[in-house]
Amino acid sequence: MRKVGIVGAGAVGAACTMALALRHSADEIVLVNRTPAKSVGIATDITYGAAMGDVTAVRSADIPDLAGCSVVLLTAGVNEKTGGATDRNDKEGRLKLLTANAKIYRELVPDIVAAAPSAVIIVVTDPPDPLTDVARASAGHERVFGTGTFLDSLRFRTHLGRHFGVAPNAIDALVIGEHGTSSVFLWSSARIAGSSVDALVDRPPQTRERIERDVRQANIAIIEGIGASQYGIGIVSARIAEAVLRDEKVVLPVSSAQKAFGVSLSLPSVIGAAGVERVLMPQMSQQEEAALRASAQHIADASARLKQ
Repeated sequence: MRKVGIVGAGAVGAACTMALALRHSADEIVLVNRTPAKSVGIATDITYGAAMGDVTAVRSADIPDLAGCSVVLLTAGVNEKTGGATDRNDKEGRLKLLTANAKIYRELVPDIVAAAPSAVIIVVTDPPDPLTDVARASAGHERVFGTGTFLDSLRFRTHLGRHFGVAPNAIDALVIGEHGTSSVFLWSSARIAGSSVDALVDRPPQTRERIERDVRQANIAIIEGIGASQYGIGIVSARIAEAVLRDEKVVLPVSSAQKAFGVSLSLPSVIGAAGVERVLMPQMSQQEEAALRASAQHIADASARLKQ
């Protein structure tokens, strides 16, 4: 039985629940929230609509009910709007949320592991890179990784698709490093049907700057419109959960511990039943390699402040 737990029934937790149910990613979804009335309402609402298609059982639950989950999506915490992380000129970005959300993770993760000791834990809460390190330390095992730059990469492909007039899924392009202001766009390896984007793009500096700005600030634009960036990450989280549940060995840019950099950050990773099974280092230009090292340092500096 494919059982998925979601801890946190805010905007992102609700979107994850909806995406998992619509995609029939799991046979059972248990939604845990500190205010049970909210998780009950979400589960009940989705259940009525889910009855139209393939049946996925959706129910509100407590942490002990995570027993038997293969995957737990951790979405609890302070979001960007509440945490004041919506200033386009603030280089810290989502990292402003780290102190508050690390405290929540340190309280929740041991209880999650006690209830579901074999589950793969997927960090969805912002900022996912340093929180992946916090969650892994609190869990006491290595089956922990974050959603990382998977959504950033999809946003990158979407904007490239708009520029070139092609479908995003026809584009092979990655964002790596931090899911945040220091993320690294791999322009040198971006391809459309085997053709280099570098060779195709017109006025590269101006186009690159515009696309990178639109991708980096996509979350803020969404928050200004609807109050929370939720639906994209909900779909992405469901897709990652599927990769674990099905032991797919698919390669996705997600965040996991990288010894070479001393922090968790995103690189193309083979996802299977145990979580991240292998990391593939992509080809990069010298400038991109330097940017990746700077991104790792940016994450490390934020994590260091937790110890002060």
